[in-house]
Amino acid sequence: MAMLNSISCNDVHKSQIEAIQSVPPLRVTEPRQTRQVSVVDTDAATRVFHGCLNIVLYYNGAVTENSGWVVAGWFKESLMRTLVEHPMLSGRLRRVEHGNGELEIVSNDSGARLIEAKIPIKLQEFLDSKDREKLEAELVLWKNIDEENPQFSPLFYVQVTNFQCGGYSIGISCSLLLADLFIAQNFISQWAEMHRDVVSKNEVVKLPIFYLPNLKPKSFSPDCTITTTPSKNSGQTMIFRTESQSVDLKNALRLSIEEAESKLGVEMPSEFFLVVKESTMVTKVRNCKKHDLEMLPSKLGPKLVSSSWDVLGINGVAFHEENKPACVSYWIGSIKDGLVLAIAVPNSPEFNIIISP
Repeated sequence: MAMLNSISCNDVHKSQIEAIQSVPPLRVTEPRQTRQVSVVDTDAATRVFHGCLNIVLYYNGAVTENSGWVVAGWFKESLMRTLVEHPMLSGRLRRVEHGNGELEIVSNDSGARLIEAKIPIKLQEFLDSKDREKLEAELVLWKNIDEENPQFSPLFYVQVTNFQCGGYSIGISCSLLLADLFIAQNFISQWAEMHRDVVSKNEVVKLPIFYLPNLKPKSFSPDCTITTTPSKNSGQTMIFRTESQSVDLKNALRLSIEEAESKLGVEMPSEFFLVVKESTMVTKVRNCKKHDLEMLPSKLGPKLVSSSWDVLGINGVAFHEENKPACVSYWIGSIKDGLVLAIAVPNSPEFNIIISP
């Protein structure tokens, strides 16, 4: 679990992991899908294994059937069913056999990670805490992809954390290489719909099979620690959307960076990490310098509109009846020297451009 920085002498709250499961798709993925990860330059070769999109949804627990333990218990079934339509999220990054260091993501059904945890604080106290931004790293789990053996590293984590009051959070961490599935394809909304359907069909059964409080033996010591790369960055993020079809990627990127620097009051590093997702088949990654944007291929137009994380469409997502999030947080984690992420909008010439100085 991500370790907290020193926040205050007496007000440190750490989550305790109670269980970890692997969640594969409900059915075997046939044929296997692959996504090429094109590393344009050697400087970006190691950075491709880092970086994640983090999302935390907070929910009040109104009744026992809506506690985080119950929600997590049903998650295994609903997530398995949803992954059938998005098998890349349970796949792995690997080096292409007989290739020259090329990488690809393959939908090999190795599974997403589902973590159940608890934290010794009430939900409202947590949300009102002045240290909330630092504490939120406790609500997600992310381990950078292993550079030597990437085929063993999950690309998608879900952590359900129970608060003392019965409220809970759903923390999601996903590799930037697959972030388009959340930003452009509304994975969370589809998953929530599937979850409600699964629960409604099992409404006679009050508790799911994987209800952790009933499964743990009394002698079991629940606390465990996982060493990870800290996920919470202090930097802010801005999102833009291109409005018109054109042929000039460099201007769209340049204008996005300049606008973000102006509004955030933070300068993008002279060299940053660039991820371009032009199709479902290929993700291009490279190190990029501000002064050489003209070297990039021309794909986008320069007309931009300021956007927000609302593009994910999850502020009203309910996994249980009408219980919508009390709060939602988003951030880009485990990226040090600035990130620009350009993701194509399906069936459209438009792109979402995310700037994180």
